[in-house]
Amino acid sequence: MLASKLSTALVLLASSFLPALGQVGPGIVTGDVAAHDPTLCKDRNGKYFLFSTAPGIDIRTSTDRTHWTRVGSVFPNGAPWTDTYTGTRNGNLWAPECYYNGNEFLLYYSASSFGSQRSAIFLAKSTTGEPGTWQDLGMVTSSSTANDYNAIDPNLFIENGNWYLSIGSFWSGIKLLRINPSTGKPLSNTVTSLARRTTAGGAVEASTIYKYGNYYYLFTSWDKCCSGTSSTYNIRVGRSTRPDGGYVDRNNVPLTNGGGTLVLASHGRVIGPGGQDVYTDGDGPIIVYHYYTPSGHALGINRLDFSSGWPVIV
Repeated sequence: MLASKLSTALVLLASSFLPALGQVGPGIVTGDVAAHDPTLCKDRNGKYFLFSTAPGIDIRTSTDRTHWTRVGSVFPNGAPWTDTYTGTRNGNLWAPECYYNGNEFLLYYSASSFGSQRSAIFLAKSTTGEPGTWQDLGMVTSSSTANDYNAIDPNLFIENGNWYLSIGSFWSGIKLLRINPSTGKPLSNTVTSLARRTTAGGAVEASTIYKYGNYYYLFTSWDKCCSGTSSTYNIRVGRSTRPDGGYVDRNNVPLTNGGGTLVLASHGRVIGPGGQDVYTDGDGPIIVYHYYTPSGHALGINRLDFSSGWPVIV
């Protein structure tokens, strides 16, 4: 009995260190979970919608946030208006970002190709979120070699009637646009810098702004994505007292100067976690991300604990 209690205590003690090390595994998910760059929404009936990178953008649904079924695509007949950016007919549409306002879904998504700065972000809407019900609302913003950033990986943050869209990958890093709530499109062409790396080829992308307590948290993905078990993606974070800049990591290094506190890295069979979205559900903050295993890519869902002032995977 004593040995059993001691063993249990040691397990509990060891597990207490895991979140700080970013070693907690994904929660249980089943069904079709091969989702890349996932974003999560829930409608007023409690049905979950997960959108992810794919030709036409994949849609998966769930009633319990555990079992997922792929039900089709946002654009089942393709999105030819994006072909000039993807460089191919019906190419992958990247890193969607969904928002549900109680009556309709908005979906920001990007079109580009690997290593290209010729990119664009578009916007679509639907009242149900189901395949084939989406109306495209046109381009939101674009980039070219004339810009010092890349217009991909959109993330929408809304507070007190103010809308912000963070975007960006590599080059000069993560940028912020002010958005007109009436149109879902930029109020101006002015961009604000939120995060930048000058090492590792500038590999920072997939931004997510999330408010908890008195702080705004900027999550990003660092290093190499989309390379199977050779991926080195990892999730980093900084925080600020305002949404439009001033983010620093736990060591007070500005994110615009390469700062970023580790939230989740490769461990065990979880390789290259990233492409994250953060969502407030009934049981608190949720982080949704993709990762690789020797069998392919998969969906990760975990809760986040902010009790220390910094997000910890649980």
